[in-house]
Amino acid sequence: MSLRIYNTLTRQKEPFVPVEPGKVKMYTCGPTVYKPAHIGHMVGPVIFDTVRRYFEYLGYEVLWVLNITDVDDKLIARAREENTTVRELAERNTADYLQCLRALRVEGISHLPKATDHIPDMIHLIETLLARGHAYVANGDVYFDVTSDPDYGKLCHRDPEQMAAGARIEVSEKKRHPGDFALWKAAKPGEPSWDSPWGPGRPGWHIECSAMSMRYLGETLDIHGGGLDLQFPHHENELAQSECCTGKTFVRYWMHNGLLKFGQTKMAGSLGNVVNVHELLQRYPGETLRFFLLSTHYRSPIEFSEERLEALHKSLGAFYRFFERHQRITGQSFYQISAPLRRQEIHLDNGGFAQEVQRLRQRFLEEMDDDFNTQGAIGVVFELLTVLNRFADEHHLEDPACREPAAVARFQQAVLVLREVTQLLGLFLSPLTVPTSASDQIVASLIQVLLDVRNECRKHKQFALADLIRSRLKELGIVVEDRAGGSTWRWQR
Repeated sequence: MSLRIYNTLTRQKEPFVPVEPGKVKMYTCGPTVYKPAHIGHMVGPVIFDTVRRYFEYLGYEVLWVLNITDVDDKLIARAREENTTVRELAERNTADYLQCLRALRVEGISHLPKATDHIPDMIHLIETLLARGHAYVANGDVYFDVTSDPDYGKLCHRDPEQMAAGARIEVSEKKRHPGDFALWKAAKPGEPSWDSPWGPGRPGWHIECSAMSMRYLGETLDIHGGGLDLQFPHHENELAQSECCTGKTFVRYWMHNGLLKFGQTKMAGSLGNVVNVHELLQRYPGETLRFFLLSTHYRSPIEFSEERLEALHKSLGAFYRFFERHQRITGQSFYQISAPLRRQEIHLDNGGFAQEVQRLRQRFLEEMDDDFNTQGAIGVVFELLTVLNRFADEHHLEDPACREPAAVARFQQAVLVLREVTQLLGLFLSPLTVPTSASDQIVASLIQVLLDVRNECRKHKQFALADLIRSRLKELGIVVEDRAGGSTWRWQR
């Protein structure tokens, strides 16, 4: 199966054909940095980072732009509340946002442009729209004339009158049509402003993304992504002004991700129901948060709850335990395995086990080819884990006296596939950080002493005392596992 993407514009899945062979130009709407990042802000970046990883796996060169909106009504209002400047507020929250991206292993962003660094580009686009009769000046403001664009509304499949009714559009007596939107806003006292041909002011929200996307990716993009709530008015207006400006197709594939929901309501700073990323990172690794966001198909809403997050966190423990098992069997860390970074045919040894692993790998790739279905792909990864554990059990790979080198080699080949597919999801790229302070080392030594005492009890058939030690350690969150080569312990994740 070749890669197919659901296009919001056409309401159907379409084969992916890039503007330029071998390259993908992708733009994602980033945050308005008036508050610290909440978990809803991570949905788009995690999804499109995974999209980026898969495109590169298919052999494409990806140019990915994610913008930062650092001037906006919300920023101005928040800065006043905190008695600070818009610039200081934006820089502080941008740093927080970038730190959260790193924690969730969002990588490979080619450009992170800030709106305030591209004011001249926005002014140039507005001048072009005015010259082509798609905009008008009204007392220092500049508005886009939606009636000048016969295709306006094609992304939402609605006419301008339908969209203007009850939509998030600013009311102004300066407008010719209720659906017209601001390209430039005249300066108000105490607000940030820049010089322009229409007087001091600042850009409207929508023109920012058109200017920044075309500045780095050209006049036609392969993919434009963002949350479903941005489809209207933001993306509809962005599409209209861009195509009226250039006369060219603005975006080939519009991809909209579902929203993070808290109960029946979307998670949003304006609603006050957000959970900040840094708060969650105090309790869960970034890997757990990434896994949580990828466990639902990207076009579906994501239900947030502490119970679900905790359940998914525990389910990841099965992988961490397997990685420890793999190291005991092979002497090699799972994280040091060098798996293919490009899609290619693989040929495992003959036999039912190899065929099953190869079949699961093919299913994983089919899920990803079908509109980046990470939910289905993760299900396949769990199946693969079960197959690997079963093979290790059946061939007694943890018992040095019984395991055969040929079986270990077949096991390693199959584990390579697990490494290959999980790195495509941005999971298990490096070990979880474990505290290594002096006190931690003392605790580890004391636990080992208890294990040594327990082993002596078992040798002398004092099983009640051995079980008591194991039970009390479990109460402290320490899991003891008895194996052919001896007993081991780990913290319960």
